[in-house]
Amino acid sequence: MKLILKKPVVTEKSSMLQEANNQYTFLVEKNSNKIEIKKAVEVKFGVSVKRVNTVNYIGKAARVGKFFGKKSDFKKAVVTLNKSETLDVYGQA
Repeated sequence: MKLILKKPVVTEKSSMLQEANNQYTFLVEKNSNKIEIKKAVEVKFGVSVKRVNTVNYIGKAARVGKFFGKKSDFKKAVVTLNKSETLDVYGQA
């Protein structure tokens, strides 16, 4: 089985989503789909997932001195859990 969940996103916005809507944010593999993400979260954390939303980000152009480059592309998934369930992202991820 390939590694689908890379790491949780810990930002101020993702913390507000956790508290208000029981939503958790993860960086995921770019070619994974919503079904694979849902299964990976359910297996790893032992919870039931209600909904998965994904966003593809294109890396921005970057420059260091005279060298031009590009930041990496990435995919972010926002996973919504049922109201009665919670996730310990810091302990298990």
